[in-house]
Amino acid sequence: MERSPVASLPWARHYDQGVPLELNYPEMPIFELFRQTIRQNPEKTALVYFGQNMTYAQLGRYAEQTASALRGLGVGRGYRAALLLPNCPQYIIAYYAILMAGGTVVPVNPLSTETELLHIFRDGQVGTVIGLDLLAGRLEAVRDKLLGEGLLEHTFYTSLGEFMPLPLRLLYPLRRQLAPEAKTRLAGCSRFASLLQSRLNPVIAQDTDIRQDTAVLIYTGGTTGKPKGVMLSHYALVVNASQCAAWAQMSPSDRQLVVLPVFHGFGMSVGMNASIISGASCVLLPRFGAEEILKAVDRFRPTLFAGVPTMYIGLINHPRLPRYNISSLRGCFVGAAPLAPEVKRRFEELTGSKLMEGYGLTEAVTAICANPYQGVNKTGSVGMPFPDTVISIRDLETGQAQLLPGEIGELALRCPEVMLGYYNRPEETASALKQGWLFTGDLGYMDEDGYFYIVDRKKDMIISGGFNVYPREVEDVLYQHPAVSEACVIGIPDSYRGELVKAFISLKEGCCTSEAEVISFCRQHLLPYKVPSVVEICEELPKTAIGKILKRELRDGGTVGKQPAQAAVGGNN
Repeated sequence: MERSPVASLPWARHYDQGVPLELNYPEMPIFELFRQTIRQNPEKTALVYFGQNMTYAQLGRYAEQTASALRGLGVGRGYRAALLLPNCPQYIIAYYAILMAGGTVVPVNPLSTETELLHIFRDGQVGTVIGLDLLAGRLEAVRDKLLGEGLLEHTFYTSLGEFMPLPLRLLYPLRRQLAPEAKTRLAGCSRFASLLQSRLNPVIAQDTDIRQDTAVLIYTGGTTGKPKGVMLSHYALVVNASQCAAWAQMSPSDRQLVVLPVFHGFGMSVGMNASIISGASCVLLPRFGAEEILKAVDRFRPTLFAGVPTMYIGLINHPRLPRYNISSLRGCFVGAAPLAPEVKRRFEELTGSKLMEGYGLTEAVTAICANPYQGVNKTGSVGMPFPDTVISIRDLETGQAQLLPGEIGELALRCPEVMLGYYNRPEETASALKQGWLFTGDLGYMDEDGYFYIVDRKKDMIISGGFNVYPREVEDVLYQHPAVSEACVIGIPDSYRGELVKAFISLKEGCCTSEAEVISFCRQHLLPYKVPSVVEICEELPKTAIGKILKRELRDGGTVGKQPAQAAVGGNN
């Protein structure tokens, strides 16, 4: 029997036992795997939402009813329907219902501005939106501008309290009053509940090309420039969810705490799709708060949790962390942004849990690489590629030469879940997809064992006096400072050196420091040309909805708030 070429890759020998180098992926769309899970686990808890349980049978019935109603409204192959919702049962119901009806899901951040919504709805040619009632004022104003263009034919609204247990459902409107504009615009609008009450006519899947039809049109996070629509096929969703489930060895006995926004690729695939095709339970939280996370782990006993570095920073700095029992967690995963080694060290020291860093990008659905669950977990590394995934380090000049272990270059990726392309952007698609490889724009290297390390984004590299400075290296040092809570480093123009290193930091509660003291600290740990010339102390740093620090806003001067002068003076507490 011929040996698989995958087995000869340097990382192959470090896979956990039970995780195959290659997977057999079902030749069906993700919604059929959803239906399969329902048939196999009808009475198993699918969702936990503020203490209210929903079984797979209930979730399936709601999704089928909604799919039937949407089909009646004209949702079918090629039709785009947007979801403007945080983590709640309605999102998951509507997501699978749109796919069942044959449509394309367009996930949208509920905090998007009117300008951002206009861009996404126009660019994505969105016909229907299911949104949060709190957003009715903004969404209906957008709809007024688009109706003449044949877009947003239908809008449906729901409340975060709609699926809460009865006492909370009654109290919820008292705690979260609608703005007067939203109340006015909601009058006469359709409610999401009407879709759930429709007559159940099982929807038969149309002729879906699982490899070429777009299942999800997801807009990139917008950390740079105007968001682009990433086209993900049905097959890409199945592949990535299957890989994530295999890597974490998920099963129906697992419960995953899902606080990552499911409108983001990380939350959608790792949190929602991987859990559901495994028959696991999802404990849904609409927003991140360190206290809420700790309470949810203590109460609902999840076994898995995935987050971004800022979430773990919030947890390790929470004063009441030791009061909560988080021993149920068997796996904690982190991705979407660089993780400082000091944050990993402190989290593992304080909680006794293992923190596994990974790497991914929307153009390949999400996670495609991670440290093993049982094997060697290398601090600073994003681990090794998932099954059927190959990563190559390419030279920066031509992108053609594959570099040796230890040499820094651009990560190029080949795997079955790579995007179909950027919607209506053929030039940018051609720039990213070359000869079967996805060029990621990320710089990194591979060690002798096949573990990968991300140095930084190609576009974020600072060239100061002819020397390359990788912001992540400077940020890792800043996180070692006892007063620093969060850090971000950028390059700023300089007439002599070309660029100078500038650091933005926020401080831990009760701590203070000064610019001079932070610069002095960095001099002890960095080469002179890497030391920040300027340090700006802020109340907090601007972030995306998923918690990634927005370097673009910092370059534009858009910090959330500078510390008062007296707070930035003096030594460390």
